[in-house]
Amino acid sequence: MRLQQLLALLFFCLSLSSGAQAQTTYRWADQDGQIHYSDQPPPPNIRNAQEKKLGSPNTIAVGGPDYPTRMAAQGSPVTLYSSGNCVAECQLARDFLRQNKIPFGEKPIKTAEDVTAFKRDTGSQELLVPTLLVGTQVQQGYEEASWRKLLAGAGYPVDSSTRPSAR
Repeated sequence: MRLQQLLALLFFCLSLSSGAQAQTTYRWADQDGQIHYSDQPPPPNIRNAQEKKLGSPNTIAVGGPDYPTRMAAQGSPVTLYSSGNCVAECQLARDFLRQNKIPFGEKPIKTAEDVTAFKRDTGSQELLVPTLLVGTQVQQGYEEASWRKLLAGAGYPVDSSTRPSAR
C-alpha cells in the first residue's frame, strides 16, 4: 500500500513538472514606446505583439568555439592553403588545427587562378604548402612550434599538450 502511495506521489510530481516545460511569453510596446514582457496576452489594441514559445527556462546553449576562440577568429581568421600533392604534411596541419579547436577555412590550390590568389593573399611568390594565414600573418610549411606561436599571438588558446599523431 505504501508503495502505491509513493508511486502516485511521484507520478503527480512528474505531471506538474512537465507542465512547466514550455511557456508562452509575450512582448509588446505600448503607445508610449515602453516595452512590456508578460506571460499574459497583450491588450487588444496592441498591434505589434510578439509571441514566443520558450522551452525549459534553465537551458544554456553549448557547443561551438569558446569565447576567446570566437574573438580571435573574428579579428584574425585562419586559412589553411593546401594542394593535391600535399598529403601527409597537410593532414598533420589539419589535425593540429582540429585538435586545438581552431576554426579554419581551407583553400586547396588546384588552378592557375588559385596560385594567383594564394600569392596575392599571402604576399609570397613561392608556392609552399601547407601555408597558414592568420589574419595577415603568414607561416609557410607546417612547423608546430611556429604555428602555435602565430596562433597564440592572434589570441587563439592553443593547448601545448595537444599533439597531432603522425600518420
